[in-house]
Order: sequence, then C-alpha cells, then structure tokens
Amino acid sequence: MFAVLHLAGFALQAVLRTEPSSRAEQPAALFDGTKKKSLVLAVNAPARAAGVELGMTAPQAVARCPALLIRTPAAAAETEARAALHAVAFTLSPTIEDTAPGISTIDLKGLDAPQQHLLAANALTALADLGLTATAGLARTPLLALYAARSAPKSLSPSEKSSSVRPLPSALHAVLPADESAFLAPLPLATADPTPELAAVLHDWGVRTLGDLTALPRDDMVRRFSTAGLALWQRAAGGAPRPLHPVALPQTFAAAREFEEPVATLEPLLFLLRRFVDRLTLELRASQHVAVELHLALSLEDDTTCARDFRLPAPTADAEILFRALHTHLESLSTASAIVALRLTLTPARPLVRQHGLFETGLRDPHGFAETLARVSALVGPDRAGTPQREDTHRPDAFRLSAPSALVPAPAAPPVHPPLAPPLRRFRPPLPARVEFTADRPTYVWTEQFQGEITACSAAWTSSGEWWQRDRAWVRRERDIALHDGGLYRLLWCQERHFIEGEYD
Repeated sequence: MFAVLHLAGFALQAVLRTEPSSRAEQPAALFDGTKKKSLVLAVNAPARAAGVELGMTAPQAVARCPALLIRTPAAAAETEARAALHAVAFTLSPTIEDTAPGISTIDLKGLDAPQQHLLAANALTALADLGLTATAGLARTPLLALYAARSAPKSLSPSEKSSSVRPLPSALHAVLPADESAFLAPLPLATADPTPELAAVLHDWGVRTLGDLTALPRDDMVRRFSTAGLALWQRAAGGAPRPLHPVALPQTFAAAREFEEPVATLEPLLFLLRRFVDRLTLELRASQHVAVELHLALSLEDDTTCARDFRLPAPTADAEILFRALHTHLESLSTASAIVALRLTLTPARPLVRQHGLFETGLRDPHGFAETLARVSALVGPDRAGTPQREDTHRPDAFRLSAPSALVPAPAAPPVHPPLAPPLRRFRPPLPARVEFTADRPTYVWTEQFQGEITACSAAWTSSGEWWQRDRAWVRRERDIALHDGGLYRLLWCQERHFIEGEYD
C-alpha cells in the first residue's frame, strides 16, 4: 500500500507560509518574475473564486481581484517547504520518495488499513499546522495514490484548527482495488500526462477520459504508438507497484532564511522561528534524536552577527519548549540595527534513558525552571542570578554564580569534629564603624545600630591574597571585641575602613 501527500500550487504555498497567518485566506497568485510579461503560474482557492486563472497577466488578474496578493517564486522558501513535507512524511514511514516538488510518496508496507488512515489524517493535520494545505491518497500503486490525492475535492487548510482529534478528512481518498475502475474512468485524459502529439490524436478519436483510453485494446495502442502508447495506457490504468527512490533521514538539523526587507520588529521573527522549530522537531523525532543545544545567529544590517548558544537543561524534541527558550531570549534582545538573515541550528543527541535513584531528587520541570531563570536574568542581569559556588581562594565570602543543577545534591555529611567556637552571625553588608584606639588598642566603637566601650579584644589576625592581580588583591585585619554590655563582635579592617562583620551568639 502506498500513500501520496500532495501540495497543490506548491511554489505559491511555499511563499505564503513564511508570511503572517492573517494572509492565509487572502487571494494570492504566483507570477513568473523572470519575464517581461509576467503570467500567473499558480493561484490559491480565494483567488480562484474571485476569477483569477492560470496564464493571466498581472493587470488582468488585478482587474478581476483588486485585493490580490502578487508573489514571485522563492527558492529558499521552496526548499524549506519541501523539508517540511519530508519531515511530515517521515512520520508515516521511514521509506519516502521525493517524487516531485510538493509531492511525496510513502511506502506503508506492514500497516493495516485503520493505521494507514489514521497516520495519513495526522499527516494532513501536521502539514496544516506547518502552514501547508495538503491532500492525500491511499492506493495499491504510487500512481493511483497520486491520482487520488490530486482528485481530492476538499483540502485541510491551515485555518481549520481544533483542539480535539480530527477524524479522517474528506481530503483523504482511500482507493481500494475493487474501486479502481470506477474511480479512474471519469478522470480527464490529462491526468495521465500524455505527450502533446498523443493528446491531439486521442482527442481526434474522441478519447476524453481515462476510462475511454483503457477501453481501447492495449495491444492496439502498442502497435499504433509503440512504447509511448503502452506507457500512457498503463498510466491510465493506475500503474503498477514499483520500488521507491528513498530520501535519507536528515543528518543535520538547521534552518536559515534571508529577508528581502530588513526586520526590525519581533513578530515576524518569532513567526518564522516557530515554523523552523516545528519542522526541525519533526525531523528530530523521525530520526530518534533529541536536541541538547540551540544555536541562533542573527545577521544584522551593519554586517555584524548576533549569536547565542542555548544549552538546554534537559534534552528534548518538544517544539513548545524549544520555542519558549528562543522567545524568552528575543524578548530581551536589542540589536544595533535591523536583522537581514537568521540561522537556527539544533545539536542532536540520542535520548538519555536511565533509571533514577530511589532517593534522587530532581526538578519536576527543568525546562520551566530554566525559562523562569532566564526571565529573572533578563530583569536583574545575567551575572546576578544562579547558584552560588565557593571560589578557590582564602578570601572570605568569595563566590561565583553558576547555572543551577537539574539534580538537587544530597546534603553534606556532618563534620567529624563539631565546631568549638560560637557561631558568627554575619551582617550583610557589614556595618560601617568608627573605632577609637588607645595605644594601638581599640577602646570604643560607634555604628548605626549600637555603640559602646570595648572591654576586651583579641590580637589582630591579618590575611591577604591574590596580590599578583592588581584589581583583585585584598588585605583583611580581623579581631574579636567584647563590649561593656556583653556583646561579642568581630571587628574588621579592610579597604582603609573599619566594619563590624558579625555578632557571635
């Protein structure tokens, strides 16, 4: 059994899917921009309903439909649309063929009829979500499936959205062997793609449909028209099963686009990135991979590049999660000039399958946590959000902020020898202090919170470090003091000033 996914007016659909969805239902036509007299190459359903026909000139088409959107072919858009079609086709089977632009043939060997219909219906829905209007056909031969897809009376458009599971659309034609003759007979002769010479002769004979042609004896067609007649007769009869020329699964997962006009707002950028993410995640799932990292590169109008790598907290192939990471970054991004091109690359990896430990504690939603942390970093600054880690230095309170771990580590074991000194409760920040000295011994202290006579003090302890770096060198002198009212404090001297660093319990 074979299936065919067919995109009517493929070149026009490829261009329109890169534009805002508000234009999806507007009349549009594709014109050949390489000739002096541009003619209509393809039209969508609204334009066809307004009277625009193939072969019209631009003035004729606009005269019939003043609101007509005029577009020209775009090779980059067609490449992206073809990749989207292949990504959806791979969800049906690993054996697919790039039969023609906008046509993909799939081998459904090994699947029963209900599975075939369900997969084909899901494929139409997926293509609609990607901005592509598609039809599908199921039959015993690739050619018969193509005829069924081309003859579909209704297509699933991107505007047909529903939160529930859609039933099998009427766009899907399942042609069973018993129905082949009844289905093929009324189809016009042009369906079998006869050569102009053969079409002229058969027209003179009164042959108008495939049924008229197959009613002629095959041997007579061979004697009269040789191999060309035999091939046409076989195509009119639905062809025969044949091996497909398979397309290989993608090895790299990337998408790029150059803009005709520089982009200075967020909406068109997000719209296009969503299209890219949806297609790339389909390719990831088809190849049994997940994304571990994103790389976004924005080329600016001033010939500079704004690039960012996103290390995902957990590997995933979920389009929503990947798009949220990009959206969060772009909301806080400000560039010096407009964007003229973008490139999105996903780093693939095999899904990590492991058994969690019985007492292991992890984040319930690591991607949601990472998104929240990114929003906080955008508000307070990237250097002011994270998990504090002690630095490799003797300087007290020296730390750096690092990305939080997805797994919460187990609590550290208690020390073998418990501390003998009373705990010090630090003031953050330390309290500025004025100190009175008598014979190099502190005798009185003033702060905003307390003041008093110093009745006892320890010897000063001096420490220093990182003297080889002028901007990081530090010197501290500490001593413990006791006040007349019973308070026990740590007196600190650094940066040519005195502070009360903390109070002992």
